[in-house]
Amino acid sequence: MAQAHDLRISSNEAELDIDLIHAFLSRETPWAKGMPRETLERAIAGSLCFGGYIEGKQVAFARVVTDAASFAYLCDVFVLPQYRGKGYASALLTHLLASPSLQGLRRILLATTDAHHVYRPHGFKALSNPGIFMEVHDPDVYKTA
Repeated sequence: MAQAHDLRISSNEAELDIDLIHAFLSRETPWAKGMPRETLERAIAGSLCFGGYIEGKQVAFARVVTDAASFAYLCDVFVLPQYRGKGYASALLTHLLASPSLQGLRRILLATTDAHHVYRPHGFKALSNPGIFMEVHDPDVYKTA
């Protein structure tokens, strides 16, 4: 049985299995349901991405939108269902948060509806002052794209 230490993590974009990432995000997640492939490709091109691999097969993914100086937004984090419960998400987060591009940032944000327990051990907590944040949010954007 594979364990977290068996997970190889890479930020080499050439290694990413775009078909797998697109299929999972666009079919299995509420936040990216229906996302066109070209939208994902643009998102990956403009982000720092991390793939998690077991025996050469991609099983995990995370994307960070950042200026590499003061701010980052962590998004599109997933571990394929059949690989969950082995510490892969934690290993992926540990690796990406140690990335040189993410050191010394003033703020790293993420949004999650049900995985707070995954992120808390890595220093994430509820917004200290949520009233200062605003958003433009179009949950149906992929339905019209």
